Formats: sequence, C-alpha cells, structure tokens
Amino acid sequence: MKVRDVMTKHVIRIGDQEPVEVAARMLTHYNIGVLPVCGSDGKVCGVVTDRDLVTRCMAPGRNAGIVKVQDVMTGRVIAAAPDMEVGVASHLMGREQVRRLPVVENGRLCGVVSLADLANAEDHAIDAADALSEITANICKK
Repeated sequence: MKVRDVMTKHVIRIGDQEPVEVAARMLTHYNIGVLPVCGSDGKVCGVVTDRDLVTRCMAPGRNAGIVKVQDVMTGRVIAAAPDMEVGVASHLMGREQVRRLPVVENGRLCGVVSLADLANAEDHAIDAADALSEITANICKK
C-alpha cells in the first residue's frame, strides 16, 4: 500500500510570511497540531507546530502579531512521497520522532499522512504502533 492511498489530501497550510498569531488561530480553529509552511513559490519550506509557537515566540516574549511564521517554524522538513510504501513511511516517522509527515511531490504539498492514517490502513496498524513506540521511547526514559 502506498502513502497516497491513506494520506489526507485536503491539507490546511500557511504561508511563511504570515504572522505567528494567524498560525495559532489556524491550529486552534482546525484542531490540528501541525501546519505545513509554503513559501511564495508554493513549495514546502517548513512546518509549524503549537510547540514551535510556544518555545520560539511566546516563551521568549515575542509579539505573535509581528513575528513571521518563517522565524519560528521547523525548517527541516521530513516528508514522504506519495508513492512511498506505508511501511517505509511508518519507519521514517519512528526514526525521525514525528507523528505526521507532509506528503510532497516535486516540492509541492499534496497531502499529509499521520500515525492515525497508518493505524487505519489495512495490515499496517502494527507499523503505526511500532512507530509510536519509537516516538515515545525517549519520553518514557525521563
């Protein structure tokens, strides 16, 4: 089974020049934990999470109405390709300690695949469980 078969195709995204305040409102409004960030060329240039907003904007006392998403986002994008095998995507999530992967084709966002998507995929629930175990392993050690 391929990532394209299980991914969410209609993805909420944000531009890199938007204020952090907009990202926070979008995360809250859509009840999501990550927003793919696209540059003016439409290509994925990062992701922003609620944790990014707190640790890189709110905690240091920066103004969320002025600070741009590009200044707080995670620029290292761990992504899947639509033709990637679901098991490979699951392993990638575990290794990289992420619960969601943007799905990118030719630099452009075409979906997002989450652990929940993998868990719901026929014959891949164990892969998702293994990935979650890897993701949470260092949390349990603390």
